[in-house]
Amino acid sequence: MPKKSDIKQSEEWQKATSYEILDSDIERQRKLIGYWEAMRRADYVQTASEDSIRNWAYGSGDDNPLFTDPAYARKTRWGGVIAPGMMVGQISKPMLGDPPSDEIRALRKSLFKGIHVFVSGADFTFYRPVRPGDSIYAYEGEVSCEVKQSEFAGRSVVNVTRRVKVNQRGEVVATYDLLRILTERKAAAKKGKNAAIEPATYTDEEMQAIEDIYAAEKVQGAEKRWFESVEVGDSLGLQAKGPLAVTDIICFHAAGYGFTPYAPTTNRRAHKNRQRIPAFYIKNEQGIPDVAQRLHWDPVWAQAIGNPMAYDYGVMRENYLWHYLNDWVGDDGIIIQLHDEVRKFAYMGDVQRVTGEVLGKRVENGQNLVDVAVKFVNQRDEETVRGTATIALPSKDKPLPMYPPVPEDIAETAARMMARHWELGGS
Repeated sequence: MPKKSDIKQSEEWQKATSYEILDSDIERQRKLIGYWEAMRRADYVQTASEDSIRNWAYGSGDDNPLFTDPAYARKTRWGGVIAPGMMVGQISKPMLGDPPSDEIRALRKSLFKGIHVFVSGADFTFYRPVRPGDSIYAYEGEVSCEVKQSEFAGRSVVNVTRRVKVNQRGEVVATYDLLRILTERKAAAKKGKNAAIEPATYTDEEMQAIEDIYAAEKVQGAEKRWFESVEVGDSLGLQAKGPLAVTDIICFHAAGYGFTPYAPTTNRRAHKNRQRIPAFYIKNEQGIPDVAQRLHWDPVWAQAIGNPMAYDYGVMRENYLWHYLNDWVGDDGIIIQLHDEVRKFAYMGDVQRVTGEVLGKRVENGQNLVDVAVKFVNQRDEETVRGTATIALPSKDKPLPMYPPVPEDIAETAARMMARHWELGGS
């Protein structure tokens, strides 16, 4: 196998790591805050179906029958299959809208060109479920842009983008605030902070201990978790995620994670993509232009930009977090809000042990709410994900909790964006 030192000597590596975060880019990014635009891109899944919902759940290792078994789901309060909550973030049908002005185009041109981007966390608020037959549209805009010193790669930019997800009826389904870290690849490679991390290996006994956690996991399902029975300090249980393998990355992509508009693709479509975004394609050690995104499965490229090996997507662990919470909630409860922070990389071979506890309970606007905290800890005893969530649970006097109302400003903007979509001939 070629060594990272070999690829670092290549002209391609030198070119790929030559891009820097510019003050002018930061200034331009900040001028984009508050501008809302229809998302014209098409994700791999544009309209939900029983099949795509089941595949998404399976791609995250979730076999909850509410998502995977239509006969079971018909007997629940939902009357049929609904999608795991996080799936809404990865469904998108092109929304038509007015083109950006010349000023906006100029601000975006070659913005942060060649700069490495990774997901560092998100905030979700859910307003209704996604059902089979739902097409999901989105509009998005920049919320904030901050400059920080990153432990991993020196100077970095923390950027928050809000995506408002809307169904074909013009109803707001969720808001998704995506937190991304932009770092200079050369700085990350020089820093080498994590270079000493060795790939995890497991004895038969250690693997059996992980299998035992999986075997003991429980889906609350049709058994109601009553608000009255929950107490502050209660454990949410223990789950395992991993050990991470390239197969997990493949399954997540096959389930519908497209990473658009930089999607991995092949043959003629890959050729067209290389013409469209040449900076995203870096030659590998065989001289083949391949996606910079391959750091999630290519150890040579991952090492070349400062990591000891390939690692997962932050979005994967966000889905694992939602999976963990929903197993505890049961069919009748609703995860209303979720905040997550991806604090460490999850490298190939890493296993996560997921635990959580109840922080508080309250009655607000007629809803019986429970606040919880969750953390992921790997085999090196490092906390890799920290999350909090607000959950509406059934109670003896109100057995069916409801989603929260959509804030007026978001509902009005969504209605205006969808009206324009239909005026322009959108379906």
